[in-house]
Amino acid sequence: MALYDRAVAAVRGIYDRRIHTPAILDADHFFPKAAHFLAAWRDIRREALAVAETLPQIPRFHDLMPEQTDISAADGRDWRMFIMKAYGLRLEPNLARCPTVADLLAATPEAVSAVFSFLAPGKHIPAHRGPFRAILRFHLMLSMPTDASGAPACELRIDGVPYRIGEGQSLLWDDTYPHEVCNRSDRVRIALLLDVWRKDMPPDVALMSHALMGAARLWLRWRGARYAG
Repeated sequence: MALYDRAVAAVRGIYDRRIHTPAILDADHFFPKAAHFLAAWRDIRREALAVAETLPQIPRFHDLMPEQTDISAADGRDWRMFIMKAYGLRLEPNLARCPTVADLLAATPEAVSAVFSFLAPGKHIPAHRGPFRAILRFHLMLSMPTDASGAPACELRIDGVPYRIGEGQSLLWDDTYPHEVCNRSDRVRIALLLDVWRKDMPPDVALMSHALMGAARLWLRWRGARYAG
């Protein structure tokens, strides 16, 4: 675990010195094809709800990445991840259950990872930072519980700023900024999360990023048995 943390910190430090963009990014510039996913969000939601019928069989995040147990399992509540694509590797059995997502991903090679994220009632993911600034996080809300006033009951806090994303809404952001999530409801929150290849990186940083992506794919092939949903 200490070795993983040191490696992540070293990689993050390189990107922090070379890339200077805010936490929230303009999807029209950085991910124009976001509009295609937004247009299809109801069909994507139907597929996610069908997957949710087998929720106990879907891995928890710390089952997939034991290095992240402190983030995923600290409160004993589930954060389950149905992986359809990971660092460029397509999980065909899972994509077969989600043809709308599969078709969109086939037309969107810059979306290098895609998962349905299922956040249990009362779940809190403590503040943390992602490791890899070469990708951006696209967050499309599919099923959002509401509070007594009708407002979204799940809060995503990024770099100290709270965001409450309603169903059919989205956000493009840099997950190397500190962020945390809390589901203050008695229902599961469901979102589609995409990792999107960052545009406009310096050439040497882009080259390093491709090398890191290749290493991640090798690592995932080695651990691939864990990723079935």
